[in-house]
Amino acid sequence: MGGENGFECKLFPALGNKFNGRSIMKILALIGSPRKGGNTDTLVEQILKGSKSSGHICEKIYIYEHKISPCIDCRKCKKGDYVCPIKDGMKKIYPKMERADLIVFGTPIYWYGPTGPMKLLIDRMRPFAANKKLRGKKWIVVAPSQEGASASKPLVEMLSLSFDYLGMKYAGKLLAKANERGEVKRNRKVMDRAYRLGASL
Repeated sequence: MGGENGFECKLFPALGNKFNGRSIMKILALIGSPRKGGNTDTLVEQILKGSKSSGHICEKIYIYEHKISPCIDCRKCKKGDYVCPIKDGMKKIYPKMERADLIVFGTPIYWYGPTGPMKLLIDRMRPFAANKKLRGKKWIVVAPSQEGASASKPLVEMLSLSFDYLGMKYAGKLLAKANERGEVKRNRKVMDRAYRLGASL
């Protein structure tokens, strides 16, 4: 169903830097799997390695390590300074999302959708509908599953509709067939595809 692996993270630099004539992007990877060293994390790491080869700066966050409460539909984020009043792990994640140029959403498939913590995070993205701070930013989805790409269709549709609403730009997907911890590492075709996706950004 999912997984992760460690990855060296760097603080995001100031905008305007170049690498081989290309603008350096700040890439934030959000890992919504409980497994470090498993399939989701392994694929995201490959994408980030490819991105680093193109000079981009990457940071990875394991969502399971942060307490994220449910959206309570208080609607306070729709007025005033357009921020969520709930004081939890999202207080650290919100500014990182705002500073990123591209966000990678990595989650194994649980019942044809994201894991619980990833869904909580997406629900808590509601302030961005009002403050527009994610408008124009790019997004990628990484979703391994036991059944393969076909099982990810509901997830991809949900993310596409949600992020289109926020004004974000789709930049790619990686939907792999993998279930047992670390299984995807043996699939060189998928691993190479992940690296190339990152390098192409």
